[in-house]
Amino acid sequence: MNETAYYLSIFTITLTLIGIAIGSYPGFRMNRATIALVGATTLVIINNLSLEDTARLVDINTIMLLFAMMVLNINLRLSGFFNIIANRIIRIAKTPQQLLALIIFSSGFLSSLFLNDTIVLMFTPLLIEVVLKLKRNPLPYLIALATSANVGSVATIVGNPQNMIIGIFSGLSFVEFALKLIPIAFFGMIIIWAIIVLIYKEEFRVKVYLESEVFHPKIFKPLLIKSSIVLFIMLVAFISGLPIALSALGASALLLITRRIKPERVFIELDWSLLVFFSGLFIVTDLLNQILISPNFNGNVEVITNNPLVDLSIISLILSNLISNVPAVLVLSPIIKQLGNTDIYWLALAMSSTFAGNLTLLGSVANLIVAESAKRHGVTISFSEYLKSGIPITILTFLVGIIWLVFLL
Repeated sequence: MNETAYYLSIFTITLTLIGIAIGSYPGFRMNRATIALVGATTLVIINNLSLEDTARLVDINTIMLLFAMMVLNINLRLSGFFNIIANRIIRIAKTPQQLLALIIFSSGFLSSLFLNDTIVLMFTPLLIEVVLKLKRNPLPYLIALATSANVGSVATIVGNPQNMIIGIFSGLSFVEFALKLIPIAFFGMIIIWAIIVLIYKEEFRVKVYLESEVFHPKIFKPLLIKSSIVLFIMLVAFISGLPIALSALGASALLLITRRIKPERVFIELDWSLLVFFSGLFIVTDLLNQILISPNFNGNVEVITNNPLVDLSIISLILSNLISNVPAVLVLSPIIKQLGNTDIYWLALAMSSTFAGNLTLLGSVANLIVAESAKRHGVTISFSEYLKSGIPITILTFLVGIIWLVFLL
């Protein structure tokens, strides 16, 4: 690479990552997906890459896994699966503290299987309707929903997009990944409950018995049965150790064999921009590794505490809040590949990049979905209001995660 191409590449990568961190460029109607795509295309032209070489930079397993999980989630949503679960939770809760606990643990558990963004998208409108009818303060329940969805998603490879990347890159099995991170997720949800109850004392101090609210969600029974069977088959495939991306793709293919649901109904709801974002980001971060990281990295990440696992986790936490967790994972992945005992570092990256999303309202897509959905229903979650819970939740869950992973060494 000549000097001009080198500096142009560095400039393009920097500009792309800044745009991704901000979410847009002032004066331009560009989102993270278009910024990543434009940046990737510019880098391909600058470095004179062929389309064949460019295609090899995109990890097709991650793209296919994300696509397949979207198809599954859309079918479950159309069948009424998530509404049934939400309705059961609401009917069981008898007190505000019980309602909070049920929201946290159900959100966390479901996020570990169906992507955290999907869960908050389904639950937020119903949750707002319920708490307002019960004349409760909606803020603690909404913050609990967002933070628990993030924390719970750390438990499995399919819990969030960054875990999907880590699962594919690391080669860890679904079961091995889950067994080592489920305890962190469980204790993290207990921390969320305790902090929310402590911060919103007035909401939870007095013992109030809630009136049972009964909703009648629309159910598409044939699709519900079919989706549930396919979900079970997919989980069995995961647990059996079959390739995760291929198992999920096979499950999505089964769901697309149908006489009742038009293909357009599913495809129109797919988040194509997220797939574009990932594809562009793979190219940008791979070239960043080739140009800057690999030639200059000496195999040492002990720059803060002299413990590589702790230092890697802290760097991931900071970087995830600067440029978002998915780009942070892709930037740090080449470094982990050069470290010894890599499994534990991959797990630390999953934990830290996921928990980083709870620090601020802008820290994760799940947080933003909850905030925007709440706003449409007349409930405002301010940046400062969220910080009161977000900061202690992030610090305590991060510390628990570090202690657990050091114990695993």
